[in-house]
Amino acid sequence: MRAPEDDREEEEEEEDPIAICSRLLSSLTAEIPRAVHFKPKWSLLRSHVALLPSLLPELSPQHPLSLDLLHSISHSLDRALSLALKCQLPSLPDGKLHTQSDLDSSLSLLLRHLHDADVLLKSGLLLLHPDPPSSSSSSTLLSKRDSIRVQSRDLVTRLQIGAPDSKNSALDSLLALLAEDDKNVIIAVAQGVVPVLVKLLDSGSLEVKEKAVAALSRVSTVNSSKPVLIAEGLLLLNHLLRVLESGSGFAKEKACVALLALSQSKENARALGTRGGVSSLLEICVAGTPSSQASAAGVLRNLAAFPEIKENFMEENAVLVLLALASSGTALAQENAIGCLCNLIADGDDDLKLMVVSEKGIECLKNYWDAAPCDRNLEVAVELLSQLASCQPIGEALVSEGFIARLLAVLDCGVLGVRIVAARAVCELGVGPKTKKEIGECGCIAALIKMLDGKAVEEKEAAAKALSGLLLYAGNRKIFRKDAKGIASTVPLLDPTIQNLDKRYPVSILASLVHSKKCRKQMVSGGACAYLQKLVEMDVDGAKKLYDSIGRGKIWDMFSRP
Repeated sequence: MRAPEDDREEEEEEEDPIAICSRLLSSLTAEIPRAVHFKPKWSLLRSHVALLPSLLPELSPQHPLSLDLLHSISHSLDRALSLALKCQLPSLPDGKLHTQSDLDSSLSLLLRHLHDADVLLKSGLLLLHPDPPSSSSSSTLLSKRDSIRVQSRDLVTRLQIGAPDSKNSALDSLLALLAEDDKNVIIAVAQGVVPVLVKLLDSGSLEVKEKAVAALSRVSTVNSSKPVLIAEGLLLLNHLLRVLESGSGFAKEKACVALLALSQSKENARALGTRGGVSSLLEICVAGTPSSQASAAGVLRNLAAFPEIKENFMEENAVLVLLALASSGTALAQENAIGCLCNLIADGDDDLKLMVVSEKGIECLKNYWDAAPCDRNLEVAVELLSQLASCQPIGEALVSEGFIARLLAVLDCGVLGVRIVAARAVCELGVGPKTKKEIGECGCIAALIKMLDGKAVEEKEAAAKALSGLLLYAGNRKIFRKDAKGIASTVPLLDPTIQNLDKRYPVSILASLVHSKKCRKQMVSGGACAYLQKLVEMDVDGAKKLYDSIGRGKIWDMFSRP
């Protein structure tokens, strides 16, 4: 035969949870006025529980989240009722301090339940099916997206309510969802996951905080979601900076990934630079994991693109750290370290360039270049070469180290960006007659002529600019004339309809050859005169002189005929 207590417990389990909460609430409200201890606290608690009667009917027990919340509310009300009864006694059986602590805890729990109920009701989840079908069971793309949308909204809500353990579990589910597909990331962001994750960075739980950073780093890898992260502004930046300073290796690595996206804006870059971010990132470059070193160097690369932050790099002796990483890090870390150095010296500071060279920068560049797995990885190396070569003493050293031959190899590679940067490097190296001669003799002119026929205007212009400088040396003009495509590929660049191409460079190339009768004929047959007439009207430097030279040549050619 069952005990009466067992029957009562079973009845309570079967009873509607809303009814249980209502009964406990009614009892608690009746007992609070009888409490003789901590009357102000009980008055405050009573004002808060007075909000529950209007909320309880809206919490549907059919939804798992709502049911869990109702159980939590009933447990907290039962606990508060027990405390109210104790506070009615002349002396407190558990002592004043212990009872006060329990009362504060009950008040805190009830406040959290009110917050959780508000979040749950505003989420709209209670209006949906309590168990939305999983994406794998859906037969159409639309139903899959709907399922992910409902799942995301459910997780976003779970991250805002309940105890740290439940939030931690929700983060595990969210990370698994985000890892599946970029589209899942986009949907979760649309459901408002980013501000919720940022708020979790204030969590007292280290595990919750680290998983929130991991989720934010995943969001940052999807381009369309980056503006949502950037919109969080300094709040998110400050949280991530604290992670860089004191987080675990895992958290630091994920924070660096998120900062890669955030550091692309000038405002964020300035904030990172002025709040010790450069120092923390350099420390990771020295002692972080291989992956975190690569990401940290990437963030520094972004920061170095803004001249106003360069001083922060100098204060931290960044050049030595970056060169060390460029010599010994992973391929990505080396690429980002060299890219950071490129940005640091891009404003023409010769003293800084000389510092890079004095710290074995040329040897580091050579080793990276020769070990690069493919041409695509060489763009930053060629850019660094170009930046260093603009300082003439360094340019001479680079030539003596065999970089002209290295440039020739990439002028004809299959990567557009590398070809363009290589042509610019030729411009910087080809300053003196001796270097111009060496560049021409090694075969660079033929490669540059080929680039004149490239599809990208930027490639055409880079090649034309390089050739306009090289042809100032007479020996290179002979090489150019021998190439059947030289003038034929240059004349079309005079066409005014080709936008964003500086016409001074093709004009300069042709002007250096106009004294040759054969070259003049090629220019005329290619339609140079018609183009030049328009360029003269546009007041392009050198166009009138070239047009007049071709015209005079035509007259002299006519007089010289038998």
